[in-house]
Order: sequence, then C-alpha cells, then structure tokens
Amino acid sequence: MGFMDWMDSKTKNLEGLDIGLLKLSVFFFTLMLAKLWAPLLSLDWYWYALVFVLAGIKPTYDVFKSN
Repeated sequence: MGFMDWMDSKTKNLEGLDIGLLKLSVFFFTLMLAKLWAPLLSLDWYWYALVFVLAGIKPTYDVFKSN
C-alpha cells in the first residue's frame, strides 16, 4: 500500500468537524509563517491570486468531472 492509498484510507474516518478543524489549523499555521517571515507578505496581490487559482484547478475539476 502506497502513502496516498494509506492517507485515503485514513481520511475516510474523518468527520466534517475534523476536516474543518484541520483547515483552521492550516490557516493559522500559514498566518504564523507570515508573521515570522515578513518577506512572504511583501508580494503583490496577484501572486496570491495566481496561487489560489492554480491550487483550486484540480479539486474543482475532480468535483465536476463525470464518472
């Protein structure tokens, strides 16, 4: 069993609250990184928008693709 298969089997045990708390922890970890490493916040807004769009392409595709 590969790592991704193992992770898929583990995430099936998570409930909605668990996933929400995980997202919240990632959000605050990112805020902490931005606070500790100031150059991260010195980028122009469009770089953040670009990363947002690029990171959302595959999940959006997976949601809307037909089986």
